[in-house]
Amino acid sequence: SVCYNNVPIKIVGSHAGILTGKDGPTAQATEDIAIMRCLPRMNVIVPADAVEAEHATYFLADFDEPCYLRTNREPTPLIFNEQAYRFKFGKALQLSKGDDATIIACGSLVSIALQASEELRKKGIKARVLNMHTIKPLDRRSIIKAAESTDAIITAEDHQTIGGLGSAVAEVLAEENLNVPFKRIGLHGFAESGSPADLYKKYGFTAERLASEVEELLKLD
Repeated sequence: SVCYNNVPIKIVGSHAGILTGKDGPTAQATEDIAIMRCLPRMNVIVPADAVEAEHATYFLADFDEPCYLRTNREPTPLIFNEQAYRFKFGKALQLSKGDDATIIACGSLVSIALQASEELRKKGIKARVLNMHTIKPLDRRSIIKAAESTDAIITAEDHQTIGGLGSAVAEVLAEENLNVPFKRIGLHGFAESGSPADLYKKYGFTAERLASEVEELLKLD
């Protein structure tokens, strides 16, 4: 009803991803981006930290279309400065420069992507990090630019690999006939109960894993 009638209702999903920890898989929303992304007229925003979530909320207060705002229950590291940050709907935000590889992340994986970029830099690999806070509409131009100017692309999300950020990026690469080594980091099924830190480690949502995957992709170029 919301999408068909184009009603500007805003839906906020809190317990997103596996950061809910001990609540277990029945309380872990890991398919929500896929569900919302396929609905006509529905927009999807996934903030990377509290500052971005606040600015996105203010933006949505005056936004005249349906939108899904995905948030986490657990605190995430602050990335942005409250005074300096400006939310730009539908525009990816480049957080680090690099021409070797690109890490495209959303939500809680953005801070981890930045850590991975630092780890790679120590090894002489310059990885660009894109904060894709708007999953729909997707910033296709930033993805095309990344494919044309870097040698590998990896996506990272606390969500199923099917239907989420990784799928959205893969669609762009395929439709634009862009041949670049590509890898999606995400879930491949239901998770389980445990502390958020333990779950992130078990399912590979770590800076070490992202950095390692980037290195492997660069070997394919």
